[in-house]
Amino acid sequence: MLLNWELYLFIAPAFLYYLIFHYGPMYGIQIAFKNFIPTKGITGSPWVGFEHFTRFFESYYFWDLLWNTLSISLYELAVGFPLPIILALAFNEVKDSFFKRTVQTVTYSPHFISVVVMSGIIITFLTPSTGMIVHLVELFGFEAPQFLTDPRWFKTVYVLSGVWQGTGWGTIIYLAALSAVDPQQHEAAIMDGATRFQRIVNINIPAIFPTITILLILNMGGILSVGFEKILLLQNPLNMESSDVISTFVYRSGLLDAQYSFSTAVGLFNSVINAILLIAVNQIARRTSETSLW
Repeated sequence: MLLNWELYLFIAPAFLYYLIFHYGPMYGIQIAFKNFIPTKGITGSPWVGFEHFTRFFESYYFWDLLWNTLSISLYELAVGFPLPIILALAFNEVKDSFFKRTVQTVTYSPHFISVVVMSGIIITFLTPSTGMIVHLVELFGFEAPQFLTDPRWFKTVYVLSGVWQGTGWGTIIYLAALSAVDPQQHEAAIMDGATRFQRIVNINIPAIFPTITILLILNMGGILSVGFEKILLLQNPLNMESSDVISTFVYRSGLLDAQYSFSTAVGLFNSVINAILLIAVNQIARRTSETSLW
């Protein structure tokens, strides 16, 4: 008789969800190596090997797509990854509970705004004729740049809006890690004459360092997985030079142009690179510290 069957029953819905909706569709990955013809189905379509991959690698837009995807991801990682840590350390030092709850609520709230609404807010604020931020820049005597149409500004607008939306929510994990710090360590440090900054550096940061490492590994594993929803909503023909990434290209070639095999090959390339990066960064973390995913 199966021991602890209640626990298996409890986990069964999640297991079935991933099995049906995540692992099951992987059967269709084989069309990346085929010339998929819908009337013939997956099994009846002829094999073409790595033809679609070769076509993508040799295309004139390959390096542009790769650069845009990497630059946006690294920009977002450089700006967005440290800010939740800094904010969590700051919240942890606030003693006024009312002020702390108020600021936490204000910083968490943008997380619950949908991507479509967020994109609408960005467009409304940055529109040259009616944009509030544009008028604010002009109020100080400066000429407002074309935020929505200038390719040089697209990545900054995308990253900073994402930071504003996600930083407050990202602090929750670090605050949970900080709650496990033994108060006696701070009391002993105060008795030894340590300043607040010294206690943050020598007690709080080491306490959350394993959490930082795990989240950094996960972020690096998704370095090429720039979501296409917000980019697609903010994209226009004038900023396409810097806004076209692998995910938007897969959307256009697969759903709009019906190049199912080619788009699957591009998506598979994206996923394989992310998996390699995840494994590599995890190995580096395991060799340099005691924290890793496995």
